[in-house]
Amino acid sequence: MNSELIDQLSGSLGANGLPYTIPIHPNLVHLTIGLFIIGMTFDIVGVLFPFEKWVFKFLAITVERSNLFDVGWYNMLAASIITFFTVAAGFYEMLLATPPADIKSAWGLQAMETMLWHGVGGVFLLALIVVLTIWRAWQRFVWAKQEYKQTDREVQWIYLLAGIAIMFILYVHGTLGAQMAAEFGVHNTADNLLRSHQDLNTILK
Repeated sequence: MNSELIDQLSGSLGANGLPYTIPIHPNLVHLTIGLFIIGMTFDIVGVLFPFEKWVFKFLAITVERSNLFDVGWYNMLAASIITFFTVAAGFYEMLLATPPADIKSAWGLQAMETMLWHGVGGVFLLALIVVLTIWRAWQRFVWAKQEYKQTDREVQWIYLLAGIAIMFILYVHGTLGAQMAAEFGVHNTADNLLRSHQDLNTILK
């Protein structure tokens, strides 16, 4: 955002450049990632259940294959819902960012390029996760019912492969976000205080 516009808000912004103490977006990001990975992991375990059943028996863990798929479905649904808030918070905090213009990231990108790629990537990932959730719902309520006489497997291999590919995109996208905080100091309290030549020991005690 234009620095003059941010100056108008300076009275209500904290040392991290936000009107609240802890950035919301990074916390929601980890919630999105965690829910997505848990959902995919349980679906993978569910698909491999016939091969792993002996492990559960050995560990005296009572589990049904359908229970694993239930966890996979509800976590994917939750990831899809929470990602809307993750992206919204990300754009709000990005509008309040004032990163330095003379620094390049480890990937050779400047701050504005990194923010643009991260913003566009966030919307792209939101779309992918929503589509994947709709696909997951179709498998749960339509495909699995049709195939139930032959197998109780609720998801297809191609769905799992798509989910793994999205996890890789999440890794790349998350790295861009980490660079914004660590290398450009976006909404990083300590970094902002150091750039403004303030004493961290006095302010953050």
